[in-house]
Amino acid sequence: MEASLVAGDRPTVLVTNDDGIDAPGLRALVSLLVSTDRFHVLVCAPDSEKSAVSHSITWRNAISVKQVDISGATAFAVSGTPADCTSLGISKALFPSVPDLVISGVNMGDNCGYHIVYSGTVAGAREAFFSGIPAVSVSYNWIRGKSNVNDFTLAAKACLPIISAILAAIKTKHYPKNCFLNIDVPTDVVNHKGYRLTRQGKSFVKMGWRQVTSEREGGNVLSTMTMETNSSESTHARALKNAPLDHLLFKRRVTRILVGNGDTDYCSLQEGYITATPLGGLPPAELDAVSFFQNWLPSVVNRYPSSAL
Repeated sequence: MEASLVAGDRPTVLVTNDDGIDAPGLRALVSLLVSTDRFHVLVCAPDSEKSAVSHSITWRNAISVKQVDISGATAFAVSGTPADCTSLGISKALFPSVPDLVISGVNMGDNCGYHIVYSGTVAGAREAFFSGIPAVSVSYNWIRGKSNVNDFTLAAKACLPIISAILAAIKTKHYPKNCFLNIDVPTDVVNHKGYRLTRQGKSFVKMGWRQVTSEREGGNVLSTMTMETNSSESTHARALKNAPLDHLLFKRRVTRILVGNGDTDYCSLQEGYITATPLGGLPPAELDAVSFFQNWLPSVVNRYPSSAL
């Protein structure tokens, strides 16, 4: 599946996310792209928050789509996941053409290290990559008490040179098709230290569980993997009010953050860099693990023959 970006045409950019079509990060990005008058902007995003749904897709049921008024863009809200939104948006079933670039974001919270596996934002970009369409996922390292909604606009502006450079490379057919790009923007956007090419690290938010008596007890885990204790009552919370009395309720809780080291995405982000991490669709195991199984697997048959079972 390929788009046809030719000289003189404005490139078509499809925007999606996992925070939902009304999220300030997506609205800031779309507003910026439209304001430049350099892009044809399409939006196909979830109709509600779908954070941490990873690369799940809607398989058995139909998804509903509703047109949404976003100035300067053609936009639709979708009842499915971020991967659904990208898949639909690039299929030519909803829009008449295939986009030149898919941008997923701007997410509220970073997507680094092992957290990438959970990310619906990254999945929105990965789905485009699976179909051979250049894609970028963009996340802003939101910190409660330090960040404000205007930082999403600053984050989008900081990424605009990368977006423009990608589209220029696509136009000259020099952009690689064997990866997609994951970008994380530091909390203090204005004073960022520049762009840094990084690799995916092993940072990880360690989660635990606690038993609760109601949905609101203990707060909610946000897409930033932090706890929000003053969040409004969700639809799920209201539904649990009618849960049978013999049901037990458990909620996730953040216990600690495990941080890697070196020139990784998370460490560079914490140093104040805008990180650019090339990702693929196949997460290979580390070499020492592969080496172990190369020696181990042949011995399994000799040690545990099937005839002995």
